[in-house]
Amino acid sequence: MKRTTFILSLFLIISYQGFSQGKLQKAEKSLSKSSSHNSRNNSRSESRNSGYSSDNDNYLLTELAVVFGEIILYATYYGLIETPAEYDRRASNAFITKHPYHSSKKGNYSYEWGDDTEIFRTTLTNRVIIENNQLYGNHLNADFRFLKRVGVEADYLQLWEDKTFFGANSLALFTVLAKYHRIRTERFNAYWGLGATYVAGEVEEFGFTYGIGAELFFAKPLSLEANFNQAFINSSSVDKVNVLLNYHMDRFKVSGGYEHLKIGSVDFSTFSAGIGISL
Repeated sequence: MKRTTFILSLFLIISYQGFSQGKLQKAEKSLSKSSSHNSRNNSRSESRNSGYSSDNDNYLLTELAVVFGEIILYATYYGLIETPAEYDRRASNAFITKHPYHSSKKGNYSYEWGDDTEIFRTTLTNRVIIENNQLYGNHLNADFRFLKRVGVEADYLQLWEDKTFFGANSLALFTVLAKYHRIRTERFNAYWGLGATYVAGEVEEFGFTYGIGAELFFAKPLSLEANFNQAFINSSSVDKVNVLLNYHMDRFKVSGGYEHLKIGSVDFSTFSAGIGISL
């Protein structure tokens, strides 16, 4: 009897430890400094055991890295900014539209200046994301476009998790991204960007962030949008991917789709829906 009671008590303790933590709590811990410190200690131990290269080999490798770095930098400049062959094309000087489908089948850009174009445009969107009845969040985004091809995006993602018997957890992510709109046609546009992300809660850390995205205006009043964003926090990362179908109505749009988050070692697959307005 005592043996059965002991085994049952041990099982309850293990179960309590396993289920008391929600996904948000696990995600925060995987981004914490202690986790990254342990990872660094393990990597240092491995490097000590692997031995050291000679000074000559290190010097040669460094020089080769510099040369290849310069070659790659020059080669990728045209890919990231613009090639000489694009200078004379209409998309090179495309103007920002007041809002998608303002006239005809144009999306975010127009090849000609007119009543449907502007120098500066702000788009505000708010989406609710839901994984299940315990984990949900709100995604607020402000996107600023100016000077034809430059932009700034501010993004605030707040997550909540109600864990039965163990209380509620929350986690907030703040991201600012400087964007360059690389492709600017009337039916399709794409960008890349660099910036920073701040993870609140128990983490309270800033990290370098990069992002890419595109939007296809395939049939009025619809568009298909996809974005990827990755932030490096300590020795881990925060990844955000969304794929949205947008329905445009004058200055407004209604969005719905899929949003995937990976915070540290924890994955979140959510449904996303919301509205936006162009100002």
